[in-house]
Amino acid sequence: MFVQVIRGRVADPEAAREAFDGWVRELSPGADGWLGTTGGVTADGRLVVLARFASAEAALANSRRPEQDRWWRRTASLVSDPTFHDSADVRGYLATGSDDAGFVQVITGQTSDPDKMMDSVVRLSASLRQFRPDLIGGTVALHHDGTFTEAVYFTSLEQARAGEQRQLPPELQGALDRAEELTSMLSYHDLTEPWLFSPR
Repeated sequence: MFVQVIRGRVADPEAAREAFDGWVRELSPGADGWLGTTGGVTADGRLVVLARFASAEAALANSRRPEQDRWWRRTASLVSDPTFHDSADVRGYLATGSDDAGFVQVITGQTSDPDKMMDSVVRLSASLRQFRPDLIGGTVALHHDGTFTEAVYFTSLEQARAGEQRQLPPELQGALDRAEELTSMLSYHDLTEPWLFSPR
């Protein structure tokens, strides 16, 4: 899998949502290899979008389409200081993600050891699920510069917040703490009204 992460700021979340809705309606049928998109705007106006493709080649072919270029030029007028981060090293855990999620939290940061971090995430997620039924799964895109973008899918915001208050067994909490030591510069983006698109 290949993921392209788009970030920026928007003053009109509804217009941004309509732009991506329009892409799905009008352009996605011709986007060979498109697997789905997760996105949204945080309460303070930060746009985060993860577009998933079967391969880097499929993503590149999509970006070269004239209609894609026209769409982005229109959409870019809604986004301040857009940035793009690509990843061909994409890994998932549990159910990976779900279009039925009611809440998505996107975490960005740096890691000193991507493989060890992912081994810890995958191993711990199986144990964590017993105590956090609100957790559906997650997708992690590892970028070449040592940063990562992780989308975590939950059943709902309310259930996720309640789950955060549950006390974990000491051994599980300790393992989570050790896994977090492999990361730094963490930033959290709460998508309380996530955009969840998949091919029809």
